[in-house]
This record gives sequence, C-alpha cells and structure tokens, in this order.
Amino acid sequence: MRVERVGVIGAGLMGSGIAQVAAYHGCDVTLVDVDETRVAKAIEGIRGRLAREAERGRISPESAEAAAERLRGAADIDELRSVARVEAVIEAVVEDIDVKTRLFRRLGEVCRPDALLASNTSSLPLSDLAAASGRPERVIGLHFFNPPWALKLVEIVSTASTTEETLQDALQFCQQLDRVTVQVKDTPGFIANRLLVPFIFDAIELLQTGVASAEDIDLACRVGLNHAMGPLATADLIGLDTLKAIAESMFEEYGEPRFKAPTLLRRLVSLGHLGRKTGRGFFRYG
Repeated sequence: MRVERVGVIGAGLMGSGIAQVAAYHGCDVTLVDVDETRVAKAIEGIRGRLAREAERGRISPESAEAAAERLRGAADIDELRSVARVEAVIEAVVEDIDVKTRLFRRLGEVCRPDALLASNTSSLPLSDLAAASGRPERVIGLHFFNPPWALKLVEIVSTASTTEETLQDALQFCQQLDRVTVQVKDTPGFIANRLLVPFIFDAIELLQTGVASAEDIDLACRVGLNHAMGPLATADLIGLDTLKAIAESMFEEYGEPRFKAPTLLRRLVSLGHLGRKTGRGFFRYG
C-alpha cells in the first residue's frame, strides 16, 4: 500500500511536525484540529520551517513549495471521509486515554474500511484505542520523536490484534516517509521512553537535591556522555506535563519507583512551567 492521502489529528508541535514530514515526502495532508486558529497557525509554522530549510540549502525551494501546497486544514474530522478519503490517519492529540479513546471510536466510524489508523502515543495502552476503533486489526502505533522533521526514529507498536498486513503497511509507509523504524510490542514507554524517563528523573533528582545546577548537569551529559542534548533540556522539549503523564502511565503499569515523577517535576507542572512551550521549565526560553 502506497499512501497518497494522510490525515493528521492534532495541530500541536507533534501533529504539525508529522504533517510536515508527510507533506514533504509527497503525501496530500489534511491537518485536523477543533481549533481552526490553531490549524491555521500550525500550517503557517510548517510553511515557515520549510522556507527556512530551503534558505539554508537543506532542501530545494521547489520541494519546499510543493510540500506547502500539499497541506490543508480542517476543523471537522468528518472531512477525512467526505473530502480527503485518507488512506492513513495519525493521531497526535493530548496524552489522555479518554480523549484518544473517543477519537479512535470516531475514526472507526469516519475512515474508509481499509485505512491505516495510527496513534503517536508515547505511553498509553494502544490495545484500548484499537478496541475502541471497532477495527483493531488496522490499528498500530507510530511513535514519532520530537521534533519529527529532524528526528527520523519511529517506534512501530503492534497489539495482539494487529495483522501482519497492517504491520507491513506501516513499515512501508514509514519507508515512504524516509523514517528509521524499530518494532516493539504494546507496553508503556516502548523502548526509548522506558530508557529515557528514569535517566531524566535521575537528573531531576540531582537538581532537586542540590548536587549540581541544571546547566552543569546538562553540560556533563553533552560533553561527558556525548549526548546531543542534556536530560533537563530534553524534558523541557518533551513538555513537563507530557513527561509527567508518560511517567504516571509507566508507574501504573510497572509499579517501579524509577518511574515515579520527582517532586520538582510535579511542582513545575502545577505552576504551569511546562518547558519550551510555555517559555519556562528547568530553563527559561525566549
């Protein structure tokens, strides 16, 4: 199956980033969000990123323009049926099981019977979303990493109901998008977050107990461990509320203390200091 038309649900950073990747690699993309202003802003942001990539010589001006022309916005999920007739949908809404479950129930009603239904969830049970869709055999996890246009890894997550045909369609779709894939079973945190979250939490504990400053903790990891970004800056990029939600899901599943959100993280979330998206987390931005 070659995907020509893609629906992306959620016009936040992840959703807009996934939409950008799909449009750049030749798909007609419908970006859906209930907030029309948010959709328009997301598409404007995508076009701006494409233009900057062209200015820097990383992509051609022609490919940037072509990708921008493949984008359209919608505020109603029904357009995936009545207008777009998409072959694949990628959900990238808030990391809330109730919200995602309702969405997959609706996708099962709206999308064509053979459509690939994918979730970008990083921690929630994919099996619950598959069951809600009414067509669990066509549901799969495609966990992109932030920012999707820069990081090529996608974790492909299968449930007990995912068919081999669906898995192969997902692999081919990711190949079409020039992504690097790893396969994993439906388990909270998958591969990367199961390793990353305890590492970030250890860094937060170092800061919380006064062992070192945030700057020095991240500098030690960048220079001493050859990491591209320190753990606290990574937490700010993920979003501290998202990180907390991931941790809660993993702690509920595994019951291991290493997945329990540190006090400092919970306090920052309560204060609304969520990282880059609010201008303040463990560091200040802008």
